[in-house]
Formats: sequence, C-alpha cells, structure tokens
Amino acid sequence: MAAGVRTYDTLFVGDLAPWFRQRSIGQDGLFSFDMMAGRFVALCFYGKASDKEALGAFSLIQAHRAMFDGINLSFFGVSNDTGDEADAALAPTQGLRHFADSDGAVSRAYGVLPSDSASDITALRRFWFVLDPRLRVVAVFPVDESGNRAALRFLQAIPTQAAYYGSEPQTPVLIVPHVFEPEFCARLITLYQAAGGTDSSVLTEDAAIADYGFKRRRDWRLTDDALVAQIQTRIFRRIVPEIRHAFQFNATRLERLIVACYDAAEGGRFGAHRDNTLARTAHRRFAVSINLNEDFDGGDIAFPEYGPRRFRPPMGGALVFSCSLMHAVVPVTRGQRYACLPFVYDDAAAELRRRQVPRP
Repeated sequence: MAAGVRTYDTLFVGDLAPWFRQRSIGQDGLFSFDMMAGRFVALCFYGKASDKEALGAFSLIQAHRAMFDGINLSFFGVSNDTGDEADAALAPTQGLRHFADSDGAVSRAYGVLPSDSASDITALRRFWFVLDPRLRVVAVFPVDESGNRAALRFLQAIPTQAAYYGSEPQTPVLIVPHVFEPEFCARLITLYQAAGGTDSSVLTEDAAIADYGFKRRRDWRLTDDALVAQIQTRIFRRIVPEIRHAFQFNATRLERLIVACYDAAEGGRFGAHRDNTLARTAHRRFAVSINLNEDFDGGDIAFPEYGPRRFRPPMGGALVFSCSLMHAVVPVTRGQRYACLPFVYDDAAAELRRRQVPRP
C-alpha cells in the first residue's frame, strides 16, 4: 500500500450490515446490535456529538421524534469521542440509542474509519446507514446538511413492515407434520403434568437468570432412557431426513430433550432471541419445536426479521428452523401450549461444543 493511502471496508446498498456488540452510552454492559432486527434502523456515524454535522442530524431527529418509535423504526447514533460518554442527552430513550465507539471497532466495520487505523477522528467518513428489518443496507447518506435532509426524506417514506414484505413473506422455516402420534403427544403431556415443570431461565454468557417479562415457561427434562430413545427414534426417522433434504445438513446429534409448557395463566411467552449466540450454545444448528396439543390460543412462533407472519405447527408436527434466526413465542392467551423442544447439530458442531471450557 502506498504511503498515506488508507483503505476502508465500504458498505453498499444490498450488503448485510455487520453485527456487533458495543457499549451503549448511559448503560452498563455490551449491547447486541443483531437483536435490533425486525424493524428499520437509522444508524448515524456522527463522530462527535458537538460537531456541526452531528448537531444538524440531531435537530432533524428531535423535530420528527415520533417517527422513531422503536417498533417500525429506531435511531442509533455512533460516537467516537470519549467526552460524549458523560452526556446525559445521549442516554437511551424509546427508539433512540447511542453507542460509545471510542475504540473505533464499529466504525471500522462499517467503513467509517479506515480498516488499518485505530480511531483517528481525522480519517472519519460520516455516514447514515438505513437498514431494513433483516439489517441489510437499503440507503447510505453523508452526515452533512444535504445528506441529513435526504436521510430524513428517505426515513419519512419508509413503509410499514407488512407493506415492505408484501402479502406472502418468505421465511426459511420447515413444517414437518406427523412426527409424534396423537397418543404419544398425550402421553408426554400426562407425564409432564405428573412431574411438574420448573421455571426456564434465560441464558447469558455468565449465568442463567430469571426474566419473566422476557421469558415465562416451565420445563420438564426427560431422563427416562426408554422414553428418550422413543423420541430420538422419531426425530431421526422423521425430521432429520427432512432437514437433509431442505437444507443439505446432516444432523447426527440431539441436545436438550424437554417438554415445555407456556401457560396463559402465567403469561407464557419468550421474547425475540437467537439460539446460538453464546459460547455455550454456538454449536446448535437447528431448533425443533414439536407441538403436543392444539387447545390453546396464542403461543405462535414469529420471525421478526422476515415479516409479521406467525407459525404454528399442527399437533404432533414440528417447526424446524436455523438457530441463527431471530424468533419469538408470542404470549399464550388461553390454555397451555405444550411442546417438545430439542436442538440438533452435527459431528463438527459437537467438536466445537467439546472445546468450550466447562462452566462451574
């Protein structure tokens, strides 16, 4: 490379925006940006909040604050200045958040800073990136007076998600009927009711925590060898060949054989999440959700990245999907939804799992 020449990892319309974890101004810990899928996102790399270009962008945002509801559209600012981290005006509010990118990691990933530099503000290229609900770039504007106004006009014209996806949204999931026979479903429910379920926690990198506002479910782990073998046989005979056919993936392992209950009386639900984003879950490849009953309302599975459509496999049938897809179980509003919820993976993923350091 010639002396003085800097290279940028430029993003273009149609590219998948890089996922990242970065500190959010006004909050502790790291924020996982990939969890913002399922809505449009305006990502503004302004450099320093007191700069003229940033102030121009902020004034337009505040003048049209109602647009950024956090449901259809969210705004994220990115600051490279350590002085901004103490600015209370940059603390998160509904639909608005700012990242503290003083190390330049996010800015380099988006081509705002050179890929071969740290955080040299003089090399900063200020941009707006507008992302769709799958976090793909749909527009790019400079952060300056004309670019800010062009970005605002584009954001004002953003459709609802239903209109954006159309009447027949495509979701890469697989429904497999007739996995469990009705009698086998009834038997699993009876065994669950006799044993009783325990609260299902939310996994983090460091612990398993209770968060009833995000996840409310009770699980019963199957330990009887004969019953486990019967479930394994049905999955490997009836689901694994379908995965191989649809996704060209040869599943050889099963993890977590449980019967779970989402109960309307407890507000049974599970917020939007991915099943393989932690070190301890990185080996998971496909999630399998087998409904054991049908006498309930709500409890459908949604995939916010791919539109508003919801999925509900028939009794004894399975919904199969990649663990990398964001998904949620909407609240059960009547009765109880019983389901068998294993994960499948292959030998290569088993080696990945083996290399993870055991946790106490």
